[in-house]
Amino acid sequence: MAEVSLGSPGAGGFGDVHRCLVEVFGERVSTSVPLAGLTTFRTGGPADWLLETSDPTDIVTAVRVTRMLDLPLTVFGGGSNVLVGDGGVRGLLVRVRHGAIAAHGPSAVRADGGVTINGLVRWAIQRGMAGLERWAGTPGTVGGAIYGNAHFDGLMIGDMVAKVGLVDRTGSILRVPGPEMAFGYDESRVQHTGEFVLWAEFDVVAGDSTKLRAAARESLAFRKRTQPLTQASAGCVFQNPNVTDGSLPDGVPRTAGALIDGAGLKGCRVGGAVVSTIHGNFIVSDGAATSADVRALIDHCRGAVADRFGVLLREELVYVGVFG
Repeated sequence: MAEVSLGSPGAGGFGDVHRCLVEVFGERVSTSVPLAGLTTFRTGGPADWLLETSDPTDIVTAVRVTRMLDLPLTVFGGGSNVLVGDGGVRGLLVRVRHGAIAAHGPSAVRADGGVTINGLVRWAIQRGMAGLERWAGTPGTVGGAIYGNAHFDGLMIGDMVAKVGLVDRTGSILRVPGPEMAFGYDESRVQHTGEFVLWAEFDVVAGDSTKLRAAARESLAFRKRTQPLTQASAGCVFQNPNVTDGSLPDGVPRTAGALIDGAGLKGCRVGGAVVSTIHGNFIVSDGAATSADVRALIDHCRGAVADRFGVLLREELVYVGVFG
């Protein structure tokens, strides 16, 4: 990685910062970019600056440049599992898209952080590599899945991770073994350290491509039956409560969706945001929702579930940018 060298940003005004960013990244840097079209919720205000990249080294450079400029830095991939504030995102937002996938021996696959989970699944199936096929239909990217330790049907993606490439807030590059990623339910170390995911390496085994495709189709079919995939949403909003969050009446599953349903919230609306009638843990947009609508509905659902069951739901959704 080459050292970053910038001219003086002068007084640090918008034009001076823009000049420095263009000096490093060229015309790939855009200003005042609306973010609603870049998220699966289709809401949110503009980013001050946006850099789209498929190269993990750009993330490292962005960390070093924004540190020199004392500029806020946000990194995201497919825009799922996030709610961007209507006030937008200050500083530089790096949107990581695509990237490389490669086999690392017969039992490991490495994928850059911007690779979609669906793209990784297809790549592995085509080469007869088993272990990732159940993740077919998972929205978002490898980086996002690592950040939140994506889970599905009792599985957690962190259980398959051999190692992860990270960059810390100083611009140093780290290679972290899977056990040191502090994976937990909806959790990983990067949520606490502020590090960014460059790539991840997954454990795989040999498999039959035909059987792997069948397993992937089963996962896709399950998602289509149980989730509002045709509507704008960010995926599940709340974490499932754990046993320390309080007791529940007999027959009530310990899932956020069941609690929201049990509180009579399916179909509940704030502005253009609606609790899905298909899955209670999804909030969808009718096409006119604002992020403020979504957040107000989240708060309403949390309060109603607390009143009905005495359980305080915690968000799985990540808030990005300026609200209020």
